[in-house]
Amino acid sequence: MTEPTTPEIRLWTPTGFREDEWAHAESADALSGNGRFILPLQAFLDLDPEVRRSARERLGVVLQPGDQLEKIADLLDQLSLVALVFPAFSDGRSFSKGELLRSRHDFEGAVRATGQVLVDQLPHMLRLGFDEFEISNPVLLKRLEEGRTGGLGLYYQPAAVPEPKGPKYSWRRVRNS
Repeated sequence: MTEPTTPEIRLWTPTGFREDEWAHAESADALSGNGRFILPLQAFLDLDPEVRRSARERLGVVLQPGDQLEKIADLLDQLSLVALVFPAFSDGRSFSKGELLRSRHDFEGAVRATGQVLVDQLPHMLRLGFDEFEISNPVLLKRLEEGRTGGLGLYYQPAAVPEPKGPKYSWRRVRNS
């Protein structure tokens, strides 16, 4: 009997694959070492405010779909990265959080998608302002290696990432390539 293997996870950005300089940590104890760490929400909230401010460049937080974005809304200036979890194809709550981070809260740090990032979701995530992706889906890995992100050529609604207006109709937008 063979042991189940953990799927390979690679970090992809719109400029291509790159090494991930961030590590997921379970507690704030990780901050005692060097490196950049993504902490669970409660571990981040439990940090001393001065520690959050001084460690900003190496501090990220991961939000599960059920976590409330409002808990970090006033602390976004103390973060360099917000990772949003997609545990299953049918759970889209993190899409809303990603869009709100960019449009309502003007978050300028990295917004990362983690978990079940699938082929059909990537173009929508890009439009909503996600700029980093932890990819383990083999089909998506292959497509991204080939330089294919997919998606539709026209959109009828605005998004966090501005699109040029399409011909004739102010509400029709043409995909940026």
